[in-house]
Amino acid sequence: MHIVVEFFVVCVKVLWSFAAAAARWLVKPREKHVRGRVCVITGAGSGLGRRFALQFARRGAALALWDINRAANEETAELVREVYRQNSASDNYNTCTGSDISLKETSPIFQPRVNTYVCDVSKRECVYATAERVRKELGNVTFLVNNAGVVSGRHLLECPDELIERTMMVNCHAHFWTTKAFLPKMLELNEGHIVTVASSLGLFTTAGVEDYCASKFGAIGFHESLSHELKASNKDGIKMTLVCPFLVDTGMFKGCEIRKEIAPFFPPLDPEHCVERAMRAILTDQPMVCTPRAMYVVTFMKTILPFDAIVCMYRFLGADKCMYSFLAHRKESTNNNESKISM
Repeated sequence: MHIVVEFFVVCVKVLWSFAAAAARWLVKPREKHVRGRVCVITGAGSGLGRRFALQFARRGAALALWDINRAANEETAELVREVYRQNSASDNYNTCTGSDISLKETSPIFQPRVNTYVCDVSKRECVYATAERVRKELGNVTFLVNNAGVVSGRHLLECPDELIERTMMVNCHAHFWTTKAFLPKMLELNEGHIVTVASSLGLFTTAGVEDYCASKFGAIGFHESLSHELKASNKDGIKMTLVCPFLVDTGMFKGCEIRKEIAPFFPPLDPEHCVERAMRAILTDQPMVCTPRAMYVVTFMKTILPFDAIVCMYRFLGADKCMYSFLAHRKESTNNNESKISM
């Protein structure tokens, strides 16, 4: 009898979760404040990482920018400092006109500061050492955005083992190292937010990018398992958000093409739009965000359709070989670079 009652309670909770999810669609949830909180962003030198940095900066977060490219990371930091200067000018104006209260009065922990760190996230010793520097220089980390990513752009049998290993290390294994570096303090305080920037290619696959898909599937598996572990530990103060965008127009998959009649309906995503949607999800504690929303449907269909049916749909959409033009473009670029070096 006890299990029957418990099952009834579970059913009620499941229905309630559906109702709560529907309410989130109808009523915009209130965004949480990040002012003065420390945010670590990996791969901050360009692409989505740079845009995440600017979004957090506009909201007054203190930033620790990680990237293997020092020059690109410094460019991002300078853009962030400009945002801080604009924020400061706006705050001073509001204080003088009486339209707002000084940030220094309302938020003593506020510290508009950005530090840059050269870090190869594929090397755990480098990750742990850099994390220790962040704690000493900026304090406890509240937001961890695992964004760094690479793609080899080679067919499996043409791809050197070293490139496959690097793809797995940067896109997947690095999430283990960064999380192990910052999660203990989050657990102690029962406060924090871990963001996994994955990909739609971590939910479904296509030909020619086996290493990339495997790394993103691994990152998503790690994220979901950690989410369950935090729930099992009753650490409700630590939030998790999984970001799964379709192909983003950052140049990472330049040359990728689907069927030309279908292409206008699935253009590469604007990076700004992608990050704005991700930020809304992060600041409202949404567990997962797919961009565009059609990716939710594609993922669901993958779970219910026979594999042969999926293959038929891929061929109709031109998605079965959509990466081949990208691989050819990447190979041509590599050959051109090698020719220039030899000259």
